[in-house]
Amino acid sequence: MNSLTDAKGFDKEALVRVHESGEQITSIRFNPAKSNSERSKVKGEKSESTSPDSRLLTTNSFPTPDSKVPWSSNGYYLSERPSFTFDPLFHAGCYYVQEASSMFLEEAMKQVVDLSAPLKVLDLCAAPGGKSTLIQSIISSDSLLVSNDVIKSRATILEENITKWGGANVIVTNNDPKDFARLENFFGVIVIDAPCSGSGLFRRDPAAIDEWSDQNVALCSQRQQRILADVLPALTEDGIIVYSTCSYSKAEDEEILDWFCNEFSMESLRLRILPEWNIVETVSENKSAYGYRFWPDKLRGEGFFIACLRKREGAEFSYKSSKKSLLEKLTKVEESIVRPWLNETAQLKLLKQGDSIFAIPFSLDLSIEAIMVAKLYIRQVGIRVGKIMGKELVPDHALAVSAIINPGLVAVSLKYPQAIQYLRREEVQIDPDQAMKPGWTLVEYGGMKIGWIKVLQNRINNYYPKEMRILKK
Repeated sequence: MNSLTDAKGFDKEALVRVHESGEQITSIRFNPAKSNSERSKVKGEKSESTSPDSRLLTTNSFPTPDSKVPWSSNGYYLSERPSFTFDPLFHAGCYYVQEASSMFLEEAMKQVVDLSAPLKVLDLCAAPGGKSTLIQSIISSDSLLVSNDVIKSRATILEENITKWGGANVIVTNNDPKDFARLENFFGVIVIDAPCSGSGLFRRDPAAIDEWSDQNVALCSQRQQRILADVLPALTEDGIIVYSTCSYSKAEDEEILDWFCNEFSMESLRLRILPEWNIVETVSENKSAYGYRFWPDKLRGEGFFIACLRKREGAEFSYKSSKKSLLEKLTKVEESIVRPWLNETAQLKLLKQGDSIFAIPFSLDLSIEAIMVAKLYIRQVGIRVGKIMGKELVPDHALAVSAIINPGLVAVSLKYPQAIQYLRREEVQIDPDQAMKPGWTLVEYGGMKIGWIKVLQNRINNYYPKEMRILKK
């Protein structure tokens, strides 16, 4: 802790006291795309109110949000931590469990970016998906989010969480930061929640204390510099870098800002913060770059640091067309099979890669082709709709939990025990009063879609993805 003493706002006694208290802060962020008055009918709701607080109640064991995260449109603190694993609406992507301090990304982006404009945003170190789902909720529908993680196993978790969130304007990639230099001047915003020594997480994760060392801080600082330098060519002129860590160390925070401003043509951007937030504004020693530090003894959140910078050089992105389109269009017959499954008001382009069909907003096809031409490793594009077998669509789970699905499709409502059976991928006992025709049928809980079943003559097949099923007893 001695290495933190020169960080602005450091109060050793208060910090030790809050860490020794054992208090755990739990916060969640609501998915505005899945706001729906049906949620107020779920068991556990105290009234038919559709206020944000009441909408967040799910099962009868889910605690009442006790207050709002002040810098977040959809963030709430919970009075206690429930078992999210056993809440069907968590699996439906109705909310994300996210640390409150990191939700400040929304406020930072609102102040430095025109969120109403069509943007191309890269979330570079995105797993497990908290910041990506936040970004997707605040950018416009004709903006593109590329959500990336370099580690394959983490990218798998990222893909699952993006799927649950349900947005069509997201690409999930699995690339090293230097790979994005192939997209020179492409992105208007790059968010970098950089790998760090983790001192800001000591309260939430006591094991991080044993892993922390001055040597690890130095290694993380070097890695952060490499990440920033490698990805910077992908940022357009006047583009914004949002840099954050969960570290208190100046070597990973203010000193990185000084290095970045000194080595490259970067302008520090000052943010407006309210006094009651108790966020500490700090200024770097050499370049007077502004940063914002969150101390857990001063606010309801974990340790966090964030800063925004603008690139002052670059050029416009030059699109390069492939000789052969990398995005295969559907035939008229395939279109006629797929379109009835989709919301007719959604402006979507259907494309095919291999035998998989996916849907993207019409406005993003050029940008997506540019990413493919750059030969980045892509895990998911838009919404996976499914595959055509014979004259029938075999729908994908991503379609079921997406915002683009046809709201008129047949759905069966499950009670809580049935929903847990379904999420375990067990045989689901449907109430006999719910008459079902043979074929693909949506299942929902509390008015929210959670997946597919297929009704056959003598049985019901559960098509919840094996890799996403509940294993915990």
